[in-house]
Amino acid sequence: MQPFTRKVVEIIQSIPEGRVMTYGQIAAEAGSPRGARQVVRILHSMSAAYSLPWHRVVNAKGEISLQDDEGRFKQQLYLRGEGVEISEEGRVDLEAYRHASKPSEQAESFFDREDESDKW
Repeated sequence: MQPFTRKVVEIIQSIPEGRVMTYGQIAAEAGSPRGARQVVRILHSMSAAYSLPWHRVVNAKGEISLQDDEGRFKQQLYLRGEGVEISEEGRVDLEAYRHASKPSEQAESFFDREDESDKW
């Protein structure tokens, strides 16, 4: 398995119940910010083999990307079963339900800084 593929699988497996991530967010966290389509292919081809929670992955607008009615219905059913609210338009509020597996760069730099008061 390629390192990017392995990282994508690990990230998807780490999405907790009741939270979602976007394809692009997963790609960026796996080291390829422009690799959203590759995440789609990995998710499609490896979900069963690695028991991936595929239903917790949505597009950048928070929408379910599946085109077939059965798949769309299943994803909505699974997400709602985990407490995720989905609008009438089929959109998840990313502000409320987005999972961040990595702290933001800004948060990391704030907490990694040496406290100036420790020097006195």
